[in-house]
Amino acid sequence: MGESMRNGVRLAVAEINGIGGIHGQMITLVERDDQANNELGAQIAQELIKQKVVASIGIVNTGVGLASIDSYQQARIPLMIAVSTGTALTRKFAPPASPENFIFRVSPTIELEAKMLATDLRRKSLTQVAILADSTPYGEAGLSAFSQQAKLAGLNLLFQSRFKIGDTDMRSPLQQARKRGAQAIIAWGIGPELASIARTMQGMQWKVPLVGSWTFSMRNFIEGAGSASEGVLMPQTFIQDAGSTAKNSFLLAYRRNFNTDLIPSPMSAAQGYDGMHLLALALRQAGSFDGNALRNALENLQPRYQGVITSYEKPFNRLDHDAITANMMLMARVSGGRVDYAYSEDQQRSALLRIKQK
Repeated sequence: MGESMRNGVRLAVAEINGIGGIHGQMITLVERDDQANNELGAQIAQELIKQKVVASIGIVNTGVGLASIDSYQQARIPLMIAVSTGTALTRKFAPPASPENFIFRVSPTIELEAKMLATDLRRKSLTQVAILADSTPYGEAGLSAFSQQAKLAGLNLLFQSRFKIGDTDMRSPLQQARKRGAQAIIAWGIGPELASIARTMQGMQWKVPLVGSWTFSMRNFIEGAGSASEGVLMPQTFIQDAGSTAKNSFLLAYRRNFNTDLIPSPMSAAQGYDGMHLLALALRQAGSFDGNALRNALENLQPRYQGVITSYEKPFNRLDHDAITANMMLMARVSGGRVDYAYSEDQQRSALLRIKQK
């Protein structure tokens, strides 16, 4: 996820610098790897602030984000979250909690993902469900959000279980879910552990639907699960297919620069790319590298930006720092070792401009 996001940001910076940068100044990327470690992420935030960065973009893990956002907020340096979906990240400092919020996001929230999944299950009359979530803050947030959305959708959450990062044998919780009559399994985690769930279900010859967080789209899930990944469903902002001119240009540039036809995490790459371009537009509009001026420009962004995910028209305002709304999301399915549209209507809708819902 992190490498794909970084590559998307790098592509955007190369394009921005290629046309003269920001008011004649080239963007310099100061890159750090938090290794998905909360304490290291918090330390890196402090180091970047001391280096007087103009803004930051990144954050893949919810736990790292929760450990980092206070530093950016206190330093009044805008942070554009490009991957993490933890709902609390952009809301902690939203008014009235704080008069000014410096945390922005160009990825969906866990709350939005959970609502999509619950709605899709209800539409298919799969009302008896179980959830397995990892033991990280990301898993905790997913479990909480899905539990709430399941209740609102009239689903019966029969069973819930937590697993640790690195766990490979998911048989016990899956057997319990099966015994209780689950019609579908919801899984919240990242690629390797999700692959273990899929492989275990295949070994049990249990063919109920497996659905869950957007991270099912990661190559390390699809390759790790092999044939067990077939048919798995998840929400997405971006599917790596032929589409709009902006999407095709992005995919061509990614292939040319990083020598691969399969992006390890396409959604992460696309969000990193779009997030960097939104930051650049705000920097131009602000006419200043001051953090408060940049925050104000992001909240009142004037130009429309046709990104690879969607068309961004006033993506943020003072009270709402999440660029992605429900109409920009798609349900996706693993098919033949790649991520494809789950429904034909989503594929048709993906070609349309999807402006932010009020």
